[in-house]
Amino acid sequence: MKILVVDDEQVLVKGIKFNLENEGYEVEVGYDGCRAVELAREGSFDLIILDLMMPKLDGLQACLAIREFSTVPIIMLTAKSEDADKLIGFESGADDYITKPFNLLELKARIRAILRRGGAQRQEKPEDERLVRGHVVLAPSQRAAWKDGEAVELTAKEFDLMEFLMSNPGKVYARSALLDLVWGYEYAGEERTVDVHIRRLREKLERDSANPELILTKWGVGYYLKNN
Repeated sequence: MKILVVDDEQVLVKGIKFNLENEGYEVEVGYDGCRAVELAREGSFDLIILDLMMPKLDGLQACLAIREFSTVPIIMLTAKSEDADKLIGFESGADDYITKPFNLLELKARIRAILRRGGAQRQEKPEDERLVRGHVVLAPSQRAAWKDGEAVELTAKEFDLMEFLMSNPGKVYARSALLDLVWGYEYAGEERTVDVHIRRLREKLERDSANPELILTKWGVGYYLKNN
């Protein structure tokens, strides 16, 4: 597994690189947002770790730029802890968010959860098996999605969430349950993270995001996928 780590704190980067390499990962590093985008475009990474506050291009801008050509999972690092900052990070396409200072054991756990989730899903279904609900089609083995026959790019966590809902149509899940089941561990983040991902899925996959026909809300409870 190949991981890109980008942060302007070189001592921190060195520590993360050392620890991840000891876990068997191949690690490449950078120290500013522009370099993050360049490396992401040039290399084939399984996961990217981005700092929020970096020179030349901050983490949010770098994340947005990477999302223009890649759906690789992205974990954001930041010294900020406000919920609004986290939600902005998810809006930019991040899959996870860790506030500094953090425990390296926690970072490793987040990395394993994201990589394990993606790898397990690719193995769960035969290559020719697809999930079809209404006008939306998912191919789990290819991590690909289509709306009315047109390819749609989903981030890693958007795909995970949509696949989970499509695999369990008609079942209503609370936000806390989705965080636990889809994020793959006891996620300590703000439950509004789920709202952000649901809204992004509706924007990408619903014919009319203001009047969704597939990804529905059970008011006061949570979200579910219409059972056709």
